[in-house]
Amino acid sequence: MVVFASSPLGPTGSRTPGMLAVSSPVSILKTPKRDPRDGVVPIPVMDDNFSDLSLPSSPVMYDSDDSISPRKRSRVTFNRDVSYHNEPERKRQPEKSVAVVREEVRRAIQRHVSGTGSEAYDCIKERFSLDPRRRDQDNMFAYDVPTNTSLRHHLLGLLSNVASLDRSCNGLVHAVLNSVWLGRDESYIKLYIRFIGNLAAAQGSYLGPVLKMLVNYLGELPKDTGRVPGYPRVHIPEIYTRVHMALRHVMHLIPSGSGTLSPILSHQFPFDTDSAKGNIAYTRNLIRIISYTPELHGDILTLITEKLVKIDVHIQVDLEDIEDEMEETVLQSVSPESFIYEEEDREDDSDDSDDDSIMSDESVDNESKRLQGIKDNILKLDGMIDTLFEYYAPSFTMGSVEEMQNAFDLLLSHFMSIILPTYRSRHSQFLLFHFSQASPDLVGRFARRCTTIIFDKKHPAIMRQSAAAYLASFVARGAHVSGDVVRDMFDRLGQHLDELRKIYDPTCRGPDLRRYGPFYSIAQALLYIFCFRWRDLTNAAVEGYTPDQLDELEPEDITFRPSVRKVLDQLINAKMNPLKVCSPTIVTQFARMSYHFKLAYVFSILEKNKRLRVSSVRSIGAMADPRYGQVEREIRAGDDIGHQLDAYFPFDPYQLPRSRRWVDADYVNWRGIPGLDEADDSDNDADDDDYESDDHLSDGTETDDEL
Repeated sequence: MVVFASSPLGPTGSRTPGMLAVSSPVSILKTPKRDPRDGVVPIPVMDDNFSDLSLPSSPVMYDSDDSISPRKRSRVTFNRDVSYHNEPERKRQPEKSVAVVREEVRRAIQRHVSGTGSEAYDCIKERFSLDPRRRDQDNMFAYDVPTNTSLRHHLLGLLSNVASLDRSCNGLVHAVLNSVWLGRDESYIKLYIRFIGNLAAAQGSYLGPVLKMLVNYLGELPKDTGRVPGYPRVHIPEIYTRVHMALRHVMHLIPSGSGTLSPILSHQFPFDTDSAKGNIAYTRNLIRIISYTPELHGDILTLITEKLVKIDVHIQVDLEDIEDEMEETVLQSVSPESFIYEEEDREDDSDDSDDDSIMSDESVDNESKRLQGIKDNILKLDGMIDTLFEYYAPSFTMGSVEEMQNAFDLLLSHFMSIILPTYRSRHSQFLLFHFSQASPDLVGRFARRCTTIIFDKKHPAIMRQSAAAYLASFVARGAHVSGDVVRDMFDRLGQHLDELRKIYDPTCRGPDLRRYGPFYSIAQALLYIFCFRWRDLTNAAVEGYTPDQLDELEPEDITFRPSVRKVLDQLINAKMNPLKVCSPTIVTQFARMSYHFKLAYVFSILEKNKRLRVSSVRSIGAMADPRYGQVEREIRAGDDIGHQLDAYFPFDPYQLPRSRRWVDADYVNWRGIPGLDEADDSDNDADDDDYESDDHLSDGTETDDEL
């Protein structure tokens, strides 16, 4: 820039009227060249009298090539996490002081509330409504977006006048709540948290919107949530930490706010169609809330359990609709490495996961999308239940006796109210399976709770049948269920079975699942326990023989307790004919084992049952319960359709890849029977051969495969 200096004085120093002396051109300041990496270099500003220069604070020298040359050139570095933008060549107005802005905010709110004018109010609202991440798309210039200093000053002004932000200021308050705040610096975050805390405390009507806004950030986040131009990127774990810091502050100021927070947490839970990542992140954040709102401990864990069971059942329904081979392929294709935790914040946000790309590809057929949906649900269930295992574990491993009892009471409560009444839950119940084996006392408590339900006629028949399945599966599969518990439960079930037999036998005309449901459910439970835990029912086990020592004995040297023989004899010869109604796979295995150990020969009964036609006419009366339609399975018996008890045992092998590590050591797998499973007995009766080949009666469960 060149300035021509004029002087009103003549050569002698006196003023010469009408004469203007023009001197030689004087270079006040050369315009430096731009560095393309640094945006635009600011141009020094002079006032109208050229008396004031805004120069750099440090001396600057100029090279011959007109570029800026400090006395000692410093290295220029760039932060890759900061978004750089070339600012337009326009002079910004100097920032107003905090006191000035505070007064402007006060007047704007006062005029808006009184109805005398809303122009200034609307300007403040507009400041918080602008999204700095969208200025390129909206064709906005940098000077349209308020600076961080300006935004902070206005937020301080709102904080000072928070008592005036009544319902008439609803638009401004929601503009602040919906503004971009999580990606800014720490000082702004702390100020923002102070504001929303004071707002919720001073204006109770805004507590719900404040909590809803914060809870909305607990699931899967948009990719640009932690990115604000001019600031380092804030990664997802830090974003969640900031949200929890805000929630904790609000809950500390308003302890009664938990009553408002609880329904919001439930309502904001991700939908079934949302991604596994979103569901798992939300579950983990809900668990985190318990640490500073312990009064919501029960509500949060109940909510997670309900969602868990719902997803679990949905998966089982989907798996039943596909072929067995395809089901196996789907389960094997889901690996622990497929799971994405929210801490694994991928740097390349444009690189979607394989799951997303498959689901969004329109060329993929419906069957592939359906299978991909099942995989996503399996990942979702696996991550959520793994989170619950992690939460409960310290109470049982490091907690006091009281803490362990309280945690178990909560698990037992969820079992009674959520899991037990739900048919086809497949994995959710393993929380109780694992932690109830933490001590012999807990093993006994769970077993006794199941038997109480089975024997209590006040409970619906469907509940009693389900409890029998849970008890049988727990006793059969629990690795830490002692032999004493196995024998005690077998005897108690056998005693109750005999009581039911005495009630039903006099009027019985043949097998009828609807009329004699409780009898059949207990009979099947006894057969299942015998097949898996026969070693604990022998006299040798009472004398202290280990399972390995028992396997070395010859079949003729293995004897069973008198009570076991009595129970099985009453079961086999009952008029209700349980061998016709119980699951064919379990009955077949029991027939082979009872023959092998010389307990009973039931193949003749099975042969008669093949020719027996069971009437499909439904029973009418007090014992008929339409809910049995949920748990019964009809199979072909000759040309007739007969009712068969479903082979549902809740603790069949665990299949989720990541969380299975919690239950591997708790589980009893099928163990072959020496002399029976190692080789085929070609000398067996022909009936034996016929029933060993009845694989078509299997319902395809893991239990059936193992048996």
